[in-house]
Amino acid sequence: MDLNKGVSKVGSAIITVTVFLFALFLIINIPMGYYFVCLILPIGFIMMTAGLQNECESDRKVAANIGLLLAAVYSTFIMLVYFTQLTTVNNEQLNEQATNLLEFGKFGLIFNFDLLGYGVMALSTFFTGLSMKPKNKKDKWLKALMMIHGLFYFSCTFMPITGMFAKMSSNGDGIGGRLALVAWCVYFLPIGILSFLHFGSRKN
Repeated sequence: MDLNKGVSKVGSAIITVTVFLFALFLIINIPMGYYFVCLILPIGFIMMTAGLQNECESDRKVAANIGLLLAAVYSTFIMLVYFTQLTTVNNEQLNEQATNLLEFGKFGLIFNFDLLGYGVMALSTFFTGLSMKPKNKKDKWLKALMMIHGLFYFSCTFMPITGMFAKMSSNGDGIGGRLALVAWCVYFLPIGILSFLHFGSRKN
């Protein structure tokens, strides 16, 4: 068995399952559920990205390496964000100032770190998609979806600077944010599926 292919395929499966569960927990509003799956998603993302980086041709290695490095940066941010929610926020008695900074639903510092992380993830998918040379229709779709996903970098990075999410917090509006995340899940789920099919059909 090709271990490179196997690890990459498992990573794609992790992405597919965790993104689906993320959407499900968002819809039924179980924060601890989607916090937990978001702690697992980055592991699958690194496994998938490393697989695509490993198989890309030599004239695309720079783009692929950038994509893999950015995947590691994304994973660091996101795992810190959701580990904080599952541990410090969930288990400790926080004062008001700490709650405003650390509680995800307050749209404060930790929420901004989350958006920055997903902005970096978008850049990672862009460069990883750029490194691909599709050989079939499924891979063409995968490349296109990954590169278009790169546009999320701008909204994830610049929207928090406007203070939009702080205003949402003061208005007590959390439904709109959850719906936006569900829409992202609908977009990203095919990337997990197509990458799973990609590694499944790849010849050793």
